Amino acid sequence: MAKLKINSAVVKKNAALCRKRGIIMPTFKQMKDPNFIPEKIKKALKPVGLWDIKPVNLFRINWHNDPKTGGFRGVNYLEIPREITGLKCRVVGLVGKYFPTGAHKVGAAFGCLAPRMVTGEFDAQVQKAVWPSTGNYCRGGAFDSELLGTTPVAILPEGMSKERFDWLKKIGAEVIATPGTESNVKEIYDKCWEIKKTRKDCVIFNQFDEMGNPTWHYHVTGAALEEAFNAVKGPKSRLAGFCSATGSAGTIGAGDYLKKKFHGSFITASEALQCPTILANGFGEHRIEGIGDKHIPWVHNVRNTDLVTAIDDEACMRIVRLFNEPVGKKVLAEYGVKAEVIEQLHLLGISGISNLLSAIKSAKYYELGENDVVMTVFTDSMELYGSRLKELEEQLGKYKREQAMVDFERRLLGETTDHMKELTYADRKAVHNLKYFTWIEQQGRTSDELRKLWDPAYWDETFGMVEEYDRLIEAFNKEAGL
Repeated sequence: MAKLKINSAVVKKNAALCRKRGIIMPTFKQMKDPNFIPEKIKKALKPVGLWDIKPVNLFRINWHNDPKTGGFRGVNYLEIPREITGLKCRVVGLVGKYFPTGAHKVGAAFGCLAPRMVTGEFDAQVQKAVWPSTGNYCRGGAFDSELLGTTPVAILPEGMSKERFDWLKKIGAEVIATPGTESNVKEIYDKCWEIKKTRKDCVIFNQFDEMGNPTWHYHVTGAALEEAFNAVKGPKSRLAGFCSATGSAGTIGAGDYLKKKFHGSFITASEALQCPTILANGFGEHRIEGIGDKHIPWVHNVRNTDLVTAIDDEACMRIVRLFNEPVGKKVLAEYGVKAEVIEQLHLLGISGISNLLSAIKSAKYYELGENDVVMTVFTDSMELYGSRLKELEEQLGKYKREQAMVDFERRLLGETTDHMKELTYADRKAVHNLKYFTWIEQQGRTSDELRKLWDPAYWDETFGMVEEYDRLIEAFNKEAGL
C-alpha cells in the first residue's frame, strides 16, 4: 500500500479550524454503517434539517437517513415492479433523495475533500475548494465545504437547471457558469486551468480524476447496494448485475465492490444516445442532467465494465412526464401499478430514469429470469427538476392520456436492446486508451500513469486506502479535541 504524505503543520491548522467551529468528521466506516455513529451525535441530529448548513450534518452523508425521524434506518431503496419494467427479473435502485442536498454526490465530494484535510494536502483556513461539475457534484462539494469550514467555488455549465444555481447562490458559494450544457466538460476543464494559473488560493477537486470519488462509492454505495439486495432477495435470488451512468465514473465504482462480492455479476456503463462516447466515440448535446460525457473519466476502471448502453434523452424526458404528471399517474394505475409505487416515482430524477432504462436493456440483453436482481442507483429526485416539467409543458402543451399510454408502451414496456454493446477485452482496452487524448494531451497526466490504471492491483490498492483514511480521521478528531 502506498504511504500517505502527511503535512503535520497544515493538519494542525485544519484541526484548529474544526475545533473553533465545532466540526467532527465522520469516518468511512460510519458512512457505510450509521450504527457506528456515537449516540450523542445521533441525538444532536434530531432537531437539524436534512439540508441545514450545520457541521453535524456531515454524519448524514450515507444511504440510511430517515427523513421522518431525523435518525437512521435500513438503506433507502426502491424496487421498480414488473408492471413498469415488463421484465421477469427484479430491478432495485438506491434512493439518493435523502442525502443532504438531495443527491448522493455529497458523499463523493466528501471522499475527495476529507482525506486532503486530514493529510494536510489542503489548508482549509487559507485555500478555497473548487468543485468543477455538470451539476450535483459542485452542489455536494459546496455543501461539504461549508460544513467543514472552508470556502467553496462551484463551476457548472450555464445551461443546467435553475434549481442548481439558485441553491448554490443561496448558501453563499462563488458560482462560475461555463458555456454549454451537460456535455460541455472540456469548457469546465478550461476554466479549471485558468483558475490554476491565476488564483493561487484555489485547489481544484476534479471529480473526473479524484480517486476519492470512486473510493467513496466503492465502500459506501457498494455496501448499500449489497444491503438492499439482501433486503429483497429470496432463497434463489442472484445479484445479476449493476447499471450506472458513467458520469464522472464515481458511482460505477460501486460495481467493482459488487463484482468482488458476487462473482459473475456484470457492470453496465450507461450514457446518452445523443453523445455515445464509449459506444461509438460519439459527441453531442443531451438532456440527461448529471451524467457527463465526451471523454472517459480518469477514475473509470474500464477493465471491469462488461456492457455499455446508450439511452435516448427523449425517452427520459417523456418518462419524467409519465411518472410525475397526474395524467401519467392515472395511466400507470390503469396498467396495474400500485398506488404506493406511483407515489414514489418522483424519487427518480432524470438520470435515475436513464439508469432504470439501462437496467431494462441489460436485463433483456442477458435474458434474465425471475430469480435475477439488477441493481442500480436513483441518484437524485424530481425535487431538483421542477423547472424542467414546466419547460416541457410550455414546449409541448398539456400532457394527455394518449401521450402517456404511448410513452408507457414504447419507452418502458417496449424498450429494446438496440444501441448497446457487450465489451470484449480488446473493446475495454480501446476505451481505456481513449483516456490518453483527454488526460495526457490536455490535462497533464503521464503515459506511465495511464498504464498503471489498467492493472487491477492499482484499484485494489486505491480502494484499500480507506482504513488508513479512517485512522487519520479519528486522529484528526482527537487533535480537534471534539
